[in-house]
Amino acid sequence: MYSFEKLDVWERSNSLVDKIYNLVSNFPKDERFCLTSQLKCAALSSSNNIAERSGRITAKDKANFTQISFGSLMECLNLIILANKRRFLTEEQYVDPGNEINNIAQLLFKLRRAQLSNPQTLNY
Repeated sequence: MYSFEKLDVWERSNSLVDKIYNLVSNFPKDERFCLTSQLKCAALSSSNNIAERSGRITAKDKANFTQISFGSLMECLNLIILANKRRFLTEEQYVDPGNEINNIAQLLFKLRRAQLSNPQTLNY
């Protein structure tokens, strides 16, 4: 098992990817190459950057990938907001991933703060 697989934030991020894939399956077909594709990519990017940061050596480098993951997560939120405005989502479909994004964002913030505050003891 790799170190990123032990992180709750990675588990939650992967669950979000599954939710996003399920959500976009109901989007209009003409959104397949735009909103659908970008939303899936943003969710995947957030999860992938959590995993990729585990392969970095310095705490500063790890924190940078955590920050990139956060940015992709915010992109995902923006796309969900836009999908909701276009009425591609019900209120429940909009609120559920939004809440999960908020939870993941808080975990990423805490992880990044830990990476930057005590770099000598980090091995995750």
